[in-house]
Parts: sequence; C-alpha cells; structure tokens
Amino acid sequence: MSDAHAVPIEILLVEDDPGDVLITREAFAENKLRNRLTVCTDGAEALRFLRRVGEHAGAPRPDIILLDLNLPGVDGRVVLRTVHADPDLNRIPVVVLTSSTAEEDFLRSHELRVDDYIAKPVDFAGLMNVVQRIETFHISVERAAR
Repeated sequence: MSDAHAVPIEILLVEDDPGDVLITREAFAENKLRNRLTVCTDGAEALRFLRRVGEHAGAPRPDIILLDLNLPGVDGRVVLRTVHADPDLNRIPVVVLTSSTAEEDFLRSHELRVDDYIAKPVDFAGLMNVVQRIETFHISVERAAR
C-alpha cells in the first residue's frame, strides 16, 4: 500500500484462537497493509466494542470485521445477526473466518450479506489473499468517498 494513505484501515478481528490471531497479524505485517488491528476474543466483547460500551467507549469504528463463527459465549452467528440488524453497524463489511463446515452456516452467512466466507484452517497464502482483497476494497471505498 502506498504511503499516501495516511489513515490506517481499522480492522476488528473477532477470534478466540491465539494461533489464528498470530497468523492474521503476520499476514497483515507481511503485506505491509497500513492497519490497526483490534482483537476481541469472544462475541460479547466484540458487541461491546462495536457499540462502544464500557472499556470500548472510545473505540474506532472498524472499516472491516473478520469474524470467527465458533466463539465461546456469544458466538459469531449472534454477532453477525446483530451487525446485520443494526443500521449503525450493517454497512461494515464482514469476512467470516470459520472452521464450520455446516452448509447452513454458509447459507445463513450469505443471507446476512457477508462480504466473504473463508473456511479454516486458513493457511498463510489464503490469508494473504484476504488481506490483499481488504486493501483493494479499502482503496476503492476511499476513492468513492472523494
């Protein structure tokens, strides 16, 4: 990404697996995508972050959400439905990253207009592809806003 892009992409990663968090951080660093990655390890924390509640009162609005469906407590499906139903949140692009092989999860995610659905385990090359698509998407949104 060019240094001309002064504002980093705000990314919310909702993921409870430390290994997946690490590989995601590495993929963004490797691609040199200018970003600020915030990690929430469960759906309840992600919803507080998105609603800017409690410890997340000053949280930035994410430009994109990377969401695991299988989370402890409030799972990703609830987060996805909540984001979809909230007019303040439903314009944030969502990429589902999941180990779920259930066709129902895939179909339901697409009904809720996810921008991408990626099955785990996500290898590094696959995640790099996602990072590059995020960069392309963000650049196109910036250009449209001008």
